[in-house]
Amino acid sequence: MTDNPAPDDPATERATRQKQVAGERAVDWVESGMTVGLGTGSTAIFAIRRIGALIASGELHDIVGVPTSSASAAAALALGIRLTNLGEGVTSIDVTIDGADEVDPGMNLVKGGGGALLHEKIVAQASRREVIVVDGAKSSPRLGTLHVLPVEVVPFSAAAETAYLQSIGASVVTRMQEHDVVFVTDETNVILDCDFGPIDDLERLNALLHARAGIVEHGLFLGLATDLLIAGPDGVEHRARP
Repeated sequence: MTDNPAPDDPATERATRQKQVAGERAVDWVESGMTVGLGTGSTAIFAIRRIGALIASGELHDIVGVPTSSASAAAALALGIRLTNLGEGVTSIDVTIDGADEVDPGMNLVKGGGGALLHEKIVAQASRREVIVVDGAKSSPRLGTLHVLPVEVVPFSAAAETAYLQSIGASVVTRMQEHDVVFVTDETNVILDCDFGPIDDLERLNALLHARAGIVEHGLFLGLATDLLIAGPDGVEHRARP
């Protein structure tokens, strides 16, 4: 077994810096007067900090953020970013900046490693532009190769949904947090981390998951990313959906 790298490991520091450069570059699409979706996770936080800095300097103004989690909301408020949500009359978002756990050649994604997949998908679907920032290690030939698929379920039916997911080929683990406490999302649901292996038919699995009433949402983001920024040692690669 390989030990996890120490926080001050040079390779880790380089990868973090690369993600920071890419996350900050994504802010180039943000203009004054925009409504901006604020993603969740270690990459999205760089974009949130950059937006906050540009607001503080006066280079951006009249920005309203739509956070995808309580964590991103807290970070944005601390930086002076005014917030709203899709329940307050906002129906569309100009640009959203977020990360992903895995991305395939068609720019389809697996998301939800941070537990915010429901809000992230709602915000993505409402966005005119969805900018996804990843490092090169997140690229894979087929989704499910590198990362399990998070599936958010209501607690009432967690056992039944576990059995259903197993019946369609998944190895299922209930997500936990510290002290053996079940992880609970911002909407007080449970996440089942499902290992399907490399997924042959994304649309079929998407349909099977949406067929279950107890499954609130899942981490397959199909056809939602408009732009992909991939951080690497040679800089930031930009891919756009045709």
